[in-house]
Amino acid sequence: MSGTARITELAVELGSGPRWAMVRTHFGIGAFGVNAYVADEPGIAVIGEHDELGKLAAQHEELYFVADGHAKFTVDGDEIDAPAGTFVFVRDPAAKRGAVATEAGTTVVIVGAKPGEAFTPSGWERSAPALTYFATHEYDKAIEEFGRLRAETPDDAGLLYNLACAESLAGRTADSLEHLRRAVELDPDFRKLAEKDSDFDAVRAEPEFASAIAREANAGGSGS
Repeated sequence: MSGTARITELAVELGSGPRWAMVRTHFGIGAFGVNAYVADEPGIAVIGEHDELGKLAAQHEELYFVADGHAKFTVDGDEIDAPAGTFVFVRDPAAKRGAVATEAGTTVVIVGAKPGEAFTPSGWERSAPALTYFATHEYDKAIEEFGRLRAETPDDAGLLYNLACAESLAGRTADSLEHLRRAVELDPDFRKLAEKDSDFDAVRAEPEFASAIAREANAGGSGS
């Protein structure tokens, strides 16, 4: 089915960073990933620094297009000045990349997919509809959506981590710590994220929090 949409209609706030337009999810695109980010003020990281390796990424080639405003990209240490109308292509999934808005309203569209394979949305993107409830503080709705997704992929570490975040914010301490522990068991990369993630402030003083993210947690064990 064809359709149209404006980035301003799709972009939602998920915190203090850029607004996120879930383009692929909105249109139900199945051939490639596509999203957009809008920085309302200069100095915002419109594209957070990342690579496309590891369990949290998808090993995509990524094409960035600055649709509005002005951004400064950094790709493996090289700075790229990118005013509106600029394409920036990053072929190597191992390359560290990110971009900072230098003008208010900077908008960057990202298209990505893994060469030679049929496109499959990442667990991170599948969680996107639930993440929108964080901005409205409707954490129970987020938990409900994460629960539906978990029934499909019970050992998705990213999904479990986000579920634990929502449960912490909703005051469901025991559930949050249980799912955080399992997320770290499945992917130790979440340990460092949890150490600084303000979503866990409500449970950080619990003795079980330290054990949930302890290095021994990734040695294995049964899931919830």
